[in-house]
Amino acid sequence: MKYILIVPDGMADDPLPELDGKTPMEAARTPNMDTLAEDGSVGLVNVTPPGMYPGSDAANMSLLGYDPLKYYTGRGPVEAAAMRIPMDPKDVAFRCSIISTDGTFLTDYSAGHISTENARPIIELASKLCGRARKLFVGVQYRHILLWNNGPMELKTNAPHENMGAKLEEILPVGESENRLRQFIWDSYEMLNDLPYNKERIGEGLPPANMLWPWGQGRSPQLPSFFSRHERTGAVFASVDVIKGLGRLTGLEVVDVPGATGYYDTDYRAKAMYALDYLKKLDFAWVHVESPDEAGHEGNIDRKIEAIERIDKLVVGTLIDGMKKLDHYRMLIVPDHATPVKTRGHKAVAVPYLMYDSDGARKRNTMPFDERLAQEKATLVDDGFRLIDGLFKH
Repeated sequence: MKYILIVPDGMADDPLPELDGKTPMEAARTPNMDTLAEDGSVGLVNVTPPGMYPGSDAANMSLLGYDPLKYYTGRGPVEAAAMRIPMDPKDVAFRCSIISTDGTFLTDYSAGHISTENARPIIELASKLCGRARKLFVGVQYRHILLWNNGPMELKTNAPHENMGAKLEEILPVGESENRLRQFIWDSYEMLNDLPYNKERIGEGLPPANMLWPWGQGRSPQLPSFFSRHERTGAVFASVDVIKGLGRLTGLEVVDVPGATGYYDTDYRAKAMYALDYLKKLDFAWVHVESPDEAGHEGNIDRKIEAIERIDKLVVGTLIDGMKKLDHYRMLIVPDHATPVKTRGHKAVAVPYLMYDSDGARKRNTMPFDERLAQEKATLVDDGFRLIDGLFKH
């Protein structure tokens, strides 16, 4: 038996008037997931605990079977693990995003999805602002790491993608060492805003990469290995550091898939093909796709529907076809949270899941695999970290 977890990041949404009251999941053409739902089982799951922000870090930790209330420390150290950044027990890692601002408002959480090639010289230049205790590390696109030796933990920071259009003064860090971190943010703006590169971007109508924004701070979490918890070997197929970091922290094999970008242009089929190849020798494949979440944050309905349809055809469809030739399998498909296009941020709500067993009895399920399950009195898994137990049950 082989086991597959597919996480279409942020796929769940709210009903939209533009779609005649449907959600993007309802509106999308998903023949493969529809067939699996008919022959499998569907339900709802509260992925993150009540009161906890439904970020992809804590949510995916939960989907792997780890209780975030017990193990979660912050997003920064998870992404630092992905980048193989060694952390001292006193080190605090921040996710450090390159953002766009007009000096008053946060205008773009990703600096127009700046490329890694263009981000690298910006981070290298901004390293001059760090001093002895802090250090910047280049990540992917707009996602980077600020490591602070003996840094502050009692600090409230805000995620840029949750605060598009917000006034900077209202979302600046608050708490321990807030003045030092605020100074770093404003110094980065002064250093980057007038760069020729940013003047060119503004001239072309593109968002400038003119501020660094640290958030999601934490010390390195201590997670028991995936194998020790589930007695299965496995690998992760993802493009974003927060998912790769969870893979490294739990001892899963982290596979770099050529063409996986974390955006709309990602190579969906390649992720599935690589997963099939690794399933020849491993028990478990975790396939994460970021594009629905990006569409939600951008408020783009059409892009979100397109991303869902591509996941259905190129990820789910490819895996179904490949597994027919490989082995019996169980597949769990579940978004880690909702990212409604209207609010452009994450939403704490029970999300739909789909569980399918290729060797199981056909149930002829009539309930849909989408948000309508909330009105269908569907099964609810209240503790999200227990959902994966159903994938591995005997």
